[in-house]
Amino acid sequence: MDWATLATALVAEDVADAIQAHSEQYETPVLQLVAEARAKGYETLTLPLTTEKWKKRWSDMCLMSMDATDSEKEEASKAAEAWRSRPGFLRDEVTISRLDEAEGIIVMISEWLELDSPDDGIRHDAEIALQQELAYASYLNIQTAILPPPRNRDYVASYARIINSCLSATPYISLSVRLPIYNPSVFQPGSPLRSAFQTPIGTKAATSSPGTPALVVSDLTLEHPQNSETSLNATWEMWDLIRSMCDYNTRLTLTLDLSPALPSTLGVLSKWAAESVRYIFLPATTFIANMKGYPVLPKPTQAFLRDSMIARFPFSLQRHRPTILLADVNTGRHRRGGESAYSQYVRHLEKTSPPVQAAQKPGTVENFAQGYQDYLQAPLQPLMDNLPSATYQTFEQDPIKYSQYEEAMFRAFIDRPAGEKTVVCIAGAGRGPLVARCLKALERARREAIVFAIEKNPNAYVTLQYRQANEWGTKVQLIFGDMRAIEVPEKADILISELLGSFGDNELSPECLDGAMRFLKPDGISIPSSYTAHLAPLSSSKLYNEARSSKNDKSLETPYVVMFQNVNILSGTKASADGRCGPQIQECWEFEHPRSDVVLDARGLPLTNSHNARSAKLRFYIPHAGVLHGLAGYFEAVLYGTIGLSIHPHRKDQISKDMLSWFPLFFPFKEPLYLPSGSELQVSIWRLTNQKQVWYEWHAESFLSVPGKSTSNDELLLSAGPRSPAFSEGTPLSPMADREDPFLVDSGLSRSATLPPASSTMFHNRELGYELVKIGHTSLHNPGGRSSWIGL
Repeated sequence: MDWATLATALVAEDVADAIQAHSEQYETPVLQLVAEARAKGYETLTLPLTTEKWKKRWSDMCLMSMDATDSEKEEASKAAEAWRSRPGFLRDEVTISRLDEAEGIIVMISEWLELDSPDDGIRHDAEIALQQELAYASYLNIQTAILPPPRNRDYVASYARIINSCLSATPYISLSVRLPIYNPSVFQPGSPLRSAFQTPIGTKAATSSPGTPALVVSDLTLEHPQNSETSLNATWEMWDLIRSMCDYNTRLTLTLDLSPALPSTLGVLSKWAAESVRYIFLPATTFIANMKGYPVLPKPTQAFLRDSMIARFPFSLQRHRPTILLADVNTGRHRRGGESAYSQYVRHLEKTSPPVQAAQKPGTVENFAQGYQDYLQAPLQPLMDNLPSATYQTFEQDPIKYSQYEEAMFRAFIDRPAGEKTVVCIAGAGRGPLVARCLKALERARREAIVFAIEKNPNAYVTLQYRQANEWGTKVQLIFGDMRAIEVPEKADILISELLGSFGDNELSPECLDGAMRFLKPDGISIPSSYTAHLAPLSSSKLYNEARSSKNDKSLETPYVVMFQNVNILSGTKASADGRCGPQIQECWEFEHPRSDVVLDARGLPLTNSHNARSAKLRFYIPHAGVLHGLAGYFEAVLYGTIGLSIHPHRKDQISKDMLSWFPLFFPFKEPLYLPSGSELQVSIWRLTNQKQVWYEWHAESFLSVPGKSTSNDELLLSAGPRSPAFSEGTPLSPMADREDPFLVDSGLSRSATLPPASSTMFHNRELGYELVKIGHTSLHNPGGRSSWIGL
């Protein structure tokens, strides 16, 4: 199964050539183009919707020449007003006129429309023209239109307002904004802040593809040169504003233009992996010739396409497949391979992509999770609900988890004196997978044991009885009931359970095991012996839209189990230089079993659940600008000794590679929070409880580090002696000042224009001091467990 749809991006000259070479075999030139494209292996194609004649008529009406006479101006004004009152095309102003021509076609809206023009009149008429083109596309039942890109950062809000209006006016068509992956102008010495590729979409030449349109980041940037971070963020920030003003409309997607050469360090570009990329524009100019003359992509572009884009799309959901728009590949730009070489190379990238290979390999998480990527699932309520057999069966498909459990039990048995009677209690036996593994571990260790299996689910208890009669016999004693209420015939040496959730404690393992710890002897052990919860801030417009799709506020205050796909972890991979911020993924809290500091009643049960309340305050460094949509939750567990379980992204492959049983937990935010480069995110999360429920509350604040106010005593500030009183011990340093952007080094750009030399940066920061300025926060989510909770 192919990962991507391949399409050819044709231009106006291709349509003109088809008219000249029209064969009687086809009814129209457009149908001939479609047939030829599909014969070459393309699944679809893009065509400009309009011709140069439409551009000329619109320009004559709406763009008044300074040399025009009064009568010409009057005539143009009348024509423009007549058009504004009843917008419409003439026959020779459009490329498509029949339903069969439009079937499966993606249209390109007129690239010359200036929807973000500084001129109110031009912008107004461009909006009318856009609405006219979209109305005509809807008339032809065209499903998707690719929009002209914004060019002017100062007026991108006007562009976004127009797009939002069009989404409301044309409810049955999807719109896609074409944007270059970044603004490459900063790497063009001596050039203004415009793209290096300025060929309009409506023309074609053998030396250039339908290139990236001119992009003006801001008029102010001519006076204040950009650094690489600003340049790389500029187009993403424009996209962020557009989709935010359009309220994350699911019919608004992104056409990512890979025309610009990509930097060798891709970290700053990873944010695009969390966006709704539907099309990838890949012109022949992006390709380079290999040693044999065949077209290949430069290594940075190849890596980005293979590792950041291909990895985003599940194979089983064909409607989510991206479309690669190959442009200008029929002009013979590369001497070997011809037009087919470009699509063959893309297919080669797909087949050799590690995510693709993993998804095709049985037993991997990627293979198991097909169809579950970015699908929100409510966590289980194991104490309130009795699980169906199908759920148990899904869990039991995980050989890694049970292999780890068996190894932990085996080592625990080996560590016990040979010949000594061992009592084992399995709390929450389900359909019996842990029981079977326990017996196998006993056989391997050559130990004898009494095994009690406790289960409260009356339906699963039937399965346990069946397995006892047919497999286990007298080796296992079954006990029916809630582990918090029943009694066991004999105290246990080892208590075994599989009650962990995606966040460790989110399926009430602490509360369940509180009720079972009374089964243990004073020197007894628990498997697992401990587990920790971990968090990281993430960005994902897909998950944000999924969480709010119910139009119910409760859905945005509910944690979900999710197999992450289209996400970007926002935090830096290393702790900040000043030591305030921790690593990319940080530990929240830990639970240990057994614990001896709990006040118990006469039956050995805790008097309250207050000892299981937890809280954490975490600080994350945000190296690159992004939007916070939620928190990613993970867990790690120590089963016994060095044997454990983990879904922590950085450690899972070392601890329990290819474990299938748990996907991460997603804590959504109701309000997306913009985080600039070099900012600090402070996350607060609480695990709270009463006598009936357990719930989580979460909140986030963002800060930016700025130079502190100077004192009136310059000598104090410049003193080389003891630390100045103006600098308090708790004053944070600037994460920006101590960060070295790898791309800044790779590109040869100097930071000296804005920052002091590296050798003196730390000195100046420590002596002058920086202070944190708050720039935003979210609301408190799920206060009092009003929207989501786990029942005791």
